[in-house]
Order: sequence, then structure tokens, then C-alpha cells
Amino acid sequence: MNRSITSQGSTPKRKSEYSASWLLWVSVLVLLAVYFGAPILWLLAAPTKLDGELLSLPSLAIGDVRNYAQAWANLLTYGKGVVLLWAQNSAMYTISSVFLSVIVSVPAGYALATSQFAGRRLIMTLTLITMILPGSAMVLPLFLEMNQFGLIDTPWAVIVPAMFYPFGVYLAYVHFSTAIPKDLLSAGRVDGCNEWQLFRYVGLPLARTLFALLSFLSFTSNWNNYFLPFVMLNDSKLFSLPVGLQVMATSTPMLNPTFAAENAVVRRPEAALIVLMLVVPVIIIFLVAQRYIVRSALSGSLKD
Repeated sequence: MNRSITSQGSTPKRKSEYSASWLLWVSVLVLLAVYFGAPILWLLAAPTKLDGELLSLPSLAIGDVRNYAQAWANLLTYGKGVVLLWAQNSAMYTISSVFLSVIVSVPAGYALATSQFAGRRLIMTLTLITMILPGSAMVLPLFLEMNQFGLIDTPWAVIVPAMFYPFGVYLAYVHFSTAIPKDLLSAGRVDGCNEWQLFRYVGLPLARTLFALLSFLSFTSNWNNYFLPFVMLNDSKLFSLPVGLQVMATSTPMLNPTFAAENAVVRRPEAALIVLMLVVPVIIIFLVAQRYIVRSALSGSLKD
């Protein structure tokens, strides 16, 4: 009887502990959502207000939605619509870099995970060292290399360095090391499959989650890349959106009153609008990639 009383008395206690833990996690998630979501809400609301209203109205207040069209029209008059060219350049650099980096990272990670060859440990060590180095430390060697091949001030100066994605190679290595049983590869070799056939018929079908994750990570890295295009490109017609935004900010007296030239076209609402052009694609790609990553991750755990 004492045991039953104890068990009955512990049930409300467990429920209260569960409720307290659930409330704590919800509170933390709400705080994080507010912390990271408030800047996005401000960016969405900023183009609806005039430049003076950005300073007088509350931060998250919404002005006239029609001001979006006016801000966009002002933005297109800057440099005769060069903003659209910068957006096009960013899209081209990013899509090319994502495609090439995934093509290089997945086979490289598969080879490191499933094969034993001379120099494998050295390649893995160099990949890890390159992965932990800051991007700024690699810019000068990359600049000298691109200059040696005459690629400076061309789109290839931005695309070619992105082909080797060290974190992607390491991620592919970890994925294939855990996802492919060694016995499965041995059985395939006994049946007469060569390494390319094993990669095509065994490795690639198991890499759907990897493709989605690598594409998203590579997209965010290249879409937001500022320093590499800034160093490699001199022609303003080749600038990406991050570099173009910096150029626009330095030429706008309201954003850079000390050194800016007179430019009455671009004001704070227009600057917020071009920042939205940078942020919104990342959010959309994240939402799409998240759905496919979850679906691919669960596809192997369910049976018909």
C-alpha cells in the first residue's frame, strides 16, 4: 500500500516538473524568435515609411505600403538600374558556386570515407586546416592565384575559389562514413562493381539529405559573400549585391555623412529595401531546404 501511495504521489510531481520544463523551453524559444525576428520585421516595415518617419515613428510601426513602390522606383534610378545587375550577378555567382561546390564536395567526401589510398590522411588534414582558417586569411593567396591565371576582374575570380568547399567535403566524409556499411561496399566489389558504380548506385541514393544540406549551406555562404568579390572585382558592373550595397552606402550622405558624395536618390528606406533583397532569398531557400531535409531524413526510417 505504501508503494502505491508513493507512486500516486509522484505522478503529480512528474507532471509539474514536465510543465515547468516545457514552459522554460517555450520561453527560451519565444525570446530567440523575438531577438532574431525583430530585425526582419523592422526591415519589412522600413520601406513603408519615409526617411523622416524612420526616425520619428516607432521602430516596428508600419507606414504607407505604397511607399514600397516609391522606394523601389528610387532604387532603380540609382546608377540607371545597376541594382538589378548586381542582383543578377549575385544569383549567377551563387548558383554556379553551389553547383560546382556540391559536385566537388560529394565525390571528394565519398572517396575519403570509403577508400584507402596514398595521401588520404594528408588530404583530410589539409581539408580540416582549410576549414578552420578564417576566410580573410585565404583571400591574398587566392588573389595571387587568380591573378596568375588572368582571372582578376572576371566572374571566374569569384566562382572558381568557391568550387572547393572544405566544410562540405568534411560533411560529406562524415555522412558517407556513417551512412554506408563497409560490408555493403565489399559485397558490391565482390559482385564486380567498380568504384564509380558503387558511388552511382550506392552512394548517390543515400546522399539526398546531404545534397539538400550542402546546397543550403553553400548558398548562404556564397550569397552573403562580401570580402572575396570586393577583392577580386574592380568593375562596378560585376559587383554582387553585398559589394554594391557597400558602394551605395558610401555614396549616400544619410548613411555616410562624412565621406559620401551628394546622392538624393538613395535614402534609408531604399537601403532597407536592398537589404531585404539580400535577406529574403536566404529565408525562402531555408524554408524549402528544411522541408526536403526533414523528408529525406525520415524516408529511410519508414516502411510501406
